[in-house]
Amino acid sequence: MRGALLVAGTSSDAGKSVVVAGLCRALHRQGVSVAPFKAQNMSNNSFVTADGGEIGRAQAVQAAAAGVEPETAMNPVLLKPGSDRHSQVVLLGRAVAELDALSYHELKPRLMDVVLASLDDLRSRFDVVLCEGAGSPAEINLRDQDIANLGLARAAGLPTIVVGDIDRGGVLAAMFGTLAILQPPDQSMIAGFVVNKFRGDGRVLQPGLTALQEMTGRQVYGVLPWREDLWLDVEDSLALRGRVDPAGPEAGLRVAVIRLPRISNLTDVDALAAEPGVSVRFVDHPAQLDEADLVVLPGTRATVADLSWLRARGLADALVARARAGGPLLGICGGYQMMARQIRDEVESGSGTVAGLGLLPCSVEFSVDKSVGRTTGSEYGVPVHGYEIHHGVVSRDAGTTGFLDGVRRGAVWGTSWHGVMECDAFRRAFLAEVAELAGAEFTPSTMVSFAAVRRRRLDSLADLVADHLDLVALGRLICDGVPTGLPTLRVLR
Repeated sequence: MRGALLVAGTSSDAGKSVVVAGLCRALHRQGVSVAPFKAQNMSNNSFVTADGGEIGRAQAVQAAAAGVEPETAMNPVLLKPGSDRHSQVVLLGRAVAELDALSYHELKPRLMDVVLASLDDLRSRFDVVLCEGAGSPAEINLRDQDIANLGLARAAGLPTIVVGDIDRGGVLAAMFGTLAILQPPDQSMIAGFVVNKFRGDGRVLQPGLTALQEMTGRQVYGVLPWREDLWLDVEDSLALRGRVDPAGPEAGLRVAVIRLPRISNLTDVDALAAEPGVSVRFVDHPAQLDEADLVVLPGTRATVADLSWLRARGLADALVARARAGGPLLGICGGYQMMARQIRDEVESGSGTVAGLGLLPCSVEFSVDKSVGRTTGSEYGVPVHGYEIHHGVVSRDAGTTGFLDGVRRGAVWGTSWHGVMECDAFRRAFLAEVAELAGAEFTPSTMVSFAAVRRRRLDSLADLVADHLDLVALGRLICDGVPTGLPTLRVLR
């Protein structure tokens, strides 16, 4: 099998990332050499490659599904929103600019060469490249400079399928409309559809699928059932709506994660949720902290702006009161920076010097240069590895107690390292101390391997794809390209 496929969606969070990950795993299990690809990704949930580049976290987990090392070619353009109007542009793993939407739109034609070169590179080294679209291909206001959806499909000759989320309602209309709104050359690249997140009896849905096939002349390649227990690494905070509490209300240890407006690397807490007896909740109100044994202040793409949000919501006062009372509190990257006495930021927000929460004996100064890399160290007498992505540089006061690369005071910890909770021995030691300080009746399991948990999730996803999608037909599509003679729907414009 040799070829490529573009998986587009009727909207953001329709299931493109999940379908690509599932197909990567299913093909990998068949012995196919496969790689993921996303030309342009907008996400603050990122990952550091072995050579110190930054890519979307979804492509990293898709690479894991494919059994290959993540690399920058898999996500050549990454946009990291810092506000509603501006995003940092990461090109081939390196931050190169901070642009508004119009400025970025003007840059896109120059980026297409980089995107196509990255895709060609992957296609030369792998049997199959599974490409993930961005947002929806029906965003016709962006079509003239598109580098991630049908602009890419036509430039690279990629057969395309469209995934729709039936749980939102109106999926058949969304699929039909996605096709119908496009100009004929774009329509010619779309071979069919996949329905995602279906609950109920498939016989009820079948008449609608039959009608969709008759109206569009295109195949429905399958219907994926609803599964809320996969907890795959997600693109952005949209997917937090689907997060579940695996431990239930009787959990021995309750973790509250502040849902910051510009939250980044939210997957840092996934390994906590995989621990038996641990409940993880994303919260945004002070009262929700009262019953937590541990509060996590996570990473953010906008440290100063999100610190202002904490103060406006009353969460800053609640966190300070919690620290004074000895309640365990962990800050990661941007969350760690917020805990400092003061923050000097002429780079990210341009706010100058602002007061931090004052929870840790340190100060922060933002640098133009971005620190991106994998990290190693030890804590609690065990090895720890992770990765760092930040502009803020933290300076600890002399004589303070260290914690990984950061600092600790009492029951308050701060570190710039992401991903450390995936280190099983470290996670167990940390949670054991949290439980002791919080007075919680909880003993971490010695049987949990988070790497094994992730493998099982990916295998479960591959089983789902193999059981509910027509992999034979999709294989033909990958190898042979879009069928000829597909009908064109009338475009009313």
